[in-house]
Amino acid sequence: MRRPGAAGPGGRLLLLLLPRGALLLLLLGVYNALSLEIKVSPKVRAFVGEQALLKCSFRSSSPVTESLLVDWTYRPLTGGQMETIFHYRSVPHPTTAGKFKDRIIWVGNVANGDASIAIQSPELSDNGTFICSVKNPPDVYHNIPQTVLLVTERGLAFQLSSAALLSILVFLPSALVVILLLVRMGRKFRLLKEKGKCGYKKSSIEVSDEPERPDRAGCGGKLKEWCLNCVDTDEEDPY
Repeated sequence: MRRPGAAGPGGRLLLLLLPRGALLLLLLGVYNALSLEIKVSPKVRAFVGEQALLKCSFRSSSPVTESLLVDWTYRPLTGGQMETIFHYRSVPHPTTAGKFKDRIIWVGNVANGDASIAIQSPELSDNGTFICSVKNPPDVYHNIPQTVLLVTERGLAFQLSSAALLSILVFLPSALVVILLLVRMGRKFRLLKEKGKCGYKKSSIEVSDEPERPDRAGCGGKLKEWCLNCVDTDEEDPY
């Protein structure tokens, strides 16, 4: 005689299969719940006063409907609570308070799986962590990727690369040497040309007929001649 409450062979089999079936259903449910995937840029660099683009793309197993929700939250690098700075449901709703007031622009397109935003006139105090969250019922569970924004001051408008700097260091001295040589050659050619015009020798008759002239150059002429000799010490007299 079977005691009340005792399970027969069929009941025992059902009890054994029930946990496994429940586990299988749970796994299927988790798979369907995580069928919404979000991708963002891990790190974004921006300059003060220049628009910063925060990209966010998503892929859902369900068609995109008007029930789709997009939320962007922010937390400073110094820590603190997360604050919502942007909300989207059919139309964008930027924040109307806080430091990002009137500075968030919607640049995404949910039909193409794009939930990106842009920050106008970023400041150094905007550095922090941004999180893009998307819900597309029945897909509401997803990964939680984060974007770290680093805003810095822009340096010189023209920044030399290592290759350009090396080229300047190599070719600039060579160009200076060539210029100095050309200047020196031009000066020597000019001096030789001047000596060629007035360096011919007079005959003995011309010398005897020519009256003697006092040396009017004096010390000034001798000083000038001495300076020219100092400058061109390596020249040879062509005559």
